[in-house]
Amino acid sequence: MAAMATLVFCAPGYPGGAGDAQPFIDQFAKAAVTGAAWPEGSLAAVYDPSEQSGLTKLGGPDAVLAFVPFAFFVQHAAELHLTPIAQADVVGVGSQERWSLVAKAGAVTGPPLAAEYTILSVAGYAPEFIRHSALQTWSLPPDVRIESTGQLLSALRRVAAGEHVVALLDQTQAAALPTLPFAAELKIVGQSPPLPVAIVAIVDSRVPAARAKSLQAALLKMGHVAADAEALSQLRLKGFVMPQIPRSLPEHFP
Repeated sequence: MAAMATLVFCAPGYPGGAGDAQPFIDQFAKAAVTGAAWPEGSLAAVYDPSEQSGLTKLGGPDAVLAFVPFAFFVQHAAELHLTPIAQADVVGVGSQERWSLVAKAGAVTGPPLAAEYTILSVAGYAPEFIRHSALQTWSLPPDVRIESTGQLLSALRRVAAGEHVVALLDQTQAAALPTLPFAAELKIVGQSPPLPVAIVAIVDSRVPAARAKSLQAALLKMGHVAADAEALSQLRLKGFVMPQIPRSLPEHFP
């Protein structure tokens, strides 16, 4: 492993600029290094809200760790050779969440989804995740249209207006549905099984086994160490648990 290694946070579709997040991820990286007894200053951190530039960063030789939403993990674990070591426990959500498929009330009653519908989601950049994790029971048409959007309110207005679109929402987004003035026009017509929220993974075996083990142990302890509370809370984290990757995704392990 290089003297200065990098932890890449990549969260496509979610709000937040790299500059806003940088102080918080720097603090997190410092806490992780301290807990793992790695040399001080041996791990840098960088945040990227874009899938493509995040992939570019993760492809660099200094990128040894990825902290990514589960959708990103499912979509790119094979090509990046990601080995999960921890799973985030998120404030207000937990370590697992259910994704909800939302349609105009009365328009969609259950699977399969008609071919003319487009799926809109913050996870739209990850069709493998949508097909095989979030909507694995929906027998999606091979040519179904899946679009990525960070404009959730606009997407839900389109659903309520009766366009041939449905919205796939994460747990936090789905919980906010009743607050919408047009909530009566929407209906949750399907949910995923419980799925991880976010994963910390080794990139392409670039961390030696002993260091990976010490880092994993440090992450699992972070939620129980008072000194780490601020580093976690700034990222809306309670701590970490062991990875709970669904058995239906064996192909995503290196």
